[in-house]
Amino acid sequence: LQGIFVLGLPYALLHSGYSGLLLIVLGAALCCYTGKILVACLYEENEDGQLLRVRDTYEDIANACCKKLSPSLGGIVVNVTQVMELIMTCVLYLVVSGNLLSHSFPYVPVTEKTWSVIAFVTLLPCVFIRTLKIVSKLSQLCSLVHFVIILVVITYCLTQMHQWSWAKFTLPLEFEDFLVSVGVIIFSYTSQIFLPTLEGNMKNPGEFRCMLNWTHFFACILKTTFALTAFLTWGEKTKEVITDNLPSFLETLVNLCLLTKALLSYPLPFFAATEIVYSCISKSNHTNYRPPLLALTVRGSFLMLTLLMAMFTPHFSQLMGLSGSVTGAAMTFLLPSLFHLKLKWKKLSFLEKCADISVFILGFICSLAGIVCSMKGLLEVFG
Repeated sequence: LQGIFVLGLPYALLHSGYSGLLLIVLGAALCCYTGKILVACLYEENEDGQLLRVRDTYEDIANACCKKLSPSLGGIVVNVTQVMELIMTCVLYLVVSGNLLSHSFPYVPVTEKTWSVIAFVTLLPCVFIRTLKIVSKLSQLCSLVHFVIILVVITYCLTQMHQWSWAKFTLPLEFEDFLVSVGVIIFSYTSQIFLPTLEGNMKNPGEFRCMLNWTHFFACILKTTFALTAFLTWGEKTKEVITDNLPSFLETLVNLCLLTKALLSYPLPFFAATEIVYSCISKSNHTNYRPPLLALTVRGSFLMLTLLMAMFTPHFSQLMGLSGSVTGAAMTFLLPSLFHLKLKWKKLSFLEKCADISVFILGFICSLAGIVCSMKGLLEVFG
């Protein structure tokens, strides 16, 4: 999903000006921080002061925080929130795939929804994905395609350096547009849902914090370079998706790359969502055994659900914005900071407590603003 958000960064700069550059850096720092404190909640110190991993998932952290109220309430809330966000992400990939195919082959008499069905057919093998290794290989290919897209756009922009002008930067005029820019920039870094599993599967979990620092640092550099060069090239003509600004021959090439990226990105949220369902089923049956037929049924049901939502959900972009404002902000800012304060309060310094509280307040404001803007958009559409 980050790749889709990245393509909107130049447009975000159009509506945020110089503050957008600061937001790109701030977004990297905040998401890196919440990723660290979330994973820190997986560990507790033993009598000898050594850190032991006593929890494995986001759900376990939530249950630990809410055990006095209800042993499983926190986990249920987190699981529902995660599955909602993951399903909406999968649906978004199908919608985007149909849109990209429609724009890449405009002379083919096929509707955008039909293109989405064609894209869906290529994703049917996802029902046979059983391990994270396969997903990680597909994600590596996805990252490679993503870098190709960024490289093509930046290279073209560098050929247009003669028309760059810093005078194109202005202060944002429309508050709502600025809020949209904040959402695009902040949520281009989100990955908290996957971090507990990622850290648990690392050969050396002790390197997790270092890995998180470097990945967010390089992501910040890459996104700043990409957004800045693209905005300086097109200025006020910058479109919502920057590939629409490219010459036709490059636009088709990049759109096909984006299509490949969207299809390669689908298995990760799909696998994560089905794993959450498997985990809930195993706990309800008090067993870790997963019947093959049940596995195929769950994966097949999820595939069909994403297709049906992509085909029949009206005004999906507005609904995506609304659910993203709720689930995205909750999983990225609100819950990590809240859980960290709850589980580590006695061991946190005053500055660490202030940092967690500040992140929680910022996440709440971003979520509330996103909900208001999305609801306003929905009311206008249904008006």
